[in-house]
Amino acid sequence: MCWRVVAKRDQSVIWAKPVSNRCYQKRDPGIQPPLCSSDDDPDESWDVPMKACIFPLSEWMHKDKGSGLVPWPRRLITPPPRLEEIGLSTGVFYDDTDTWHRRVAEYWKQMRSVIHKNSIHNVMDMNANLGSFAVAMNNKDVWVMNVLPPHAVDRLKIVYDRGLIGTVHDWRESFSTYPRTYDLIHAWRVLSEIEKRECGLEDLLIEMDRILRPHRFVIMRDKPTLIDYVIRYLPPLRWDAWSAMVEPDLDAISPTEERVLIVRKTFVKNLTE
Repeated sequence: MCWRVVAKRDQSVIWAKPVSNRCYQKRDPGIQPPLCSSDDDPDESWDVPMKACIFPLSEWMHKDKGSGLVPWPRRLITPPPRLEEIGLSTGVFYDDTDTWHRRVAEYWKQMRSVIHKNSIHNVMDMNANLGSFAVAMNNKDVWVMNVLPPHAVDRLKIVYDRGLIGTVHDWRESFSTYPRTYDLIHAWRVLSEIEKRECGLEDLLIEMDRILRPHRFVIMRDKPTLIDYVIRYLPPLRWDAWSAMVEPDLDAISPTEERVLIVRKTFVKNLTE
């Protein structure tokens, strides 16, 4: 696999993947595992069979200098080379990054009175786009799981290139995670996507409740009609410990009207009470 040992101590070994295709090109014919076919797409990650082969580094990587990505943490805010592959300009990248910094600052302003130090660690962005919500959270002591829908799977490479973690998921299905895993769930236009596909919003809300810890937060940003629809379910879900409603201004990535609803899940000691 052309991995090399970079550190070894007792029974612990750290391996590094190569930064060029030079080693792969020197492999003897017939060696296993084989290199993948040129017809295979290394970016496919949803509903595709696993295949025992090695993908050489993509053509966009510099022949001798690896990925061409800048070092961390500048990588978070620097346009990665693969933006061009998905048809986006650096201007769009910068607009997205700047917009989410302003949005997150507004979220925290609204939540300032109810967020306690070290109360939020695990965060999920249900529709991560380019990962800029997670980038805006970088100055906070949290980690963010970036989730991309199957139709936007090509943007996952941008999330990875920024040094973030992420996955692909269809929110018509359950998310594979342990219950009560997240302290903050951010849902930007997820309600609109579910409605467009003629699925039940109630099922989505129940799934969100399953993975949300008690006394933690949900931020929903979507069309006002959908936010109004969700409000009626806050008492049954017991998401009514605290709430805030914001009608934000239009910005670079939301040319149509949106409303922000921030809610806190109630901590219930005994559900029979």
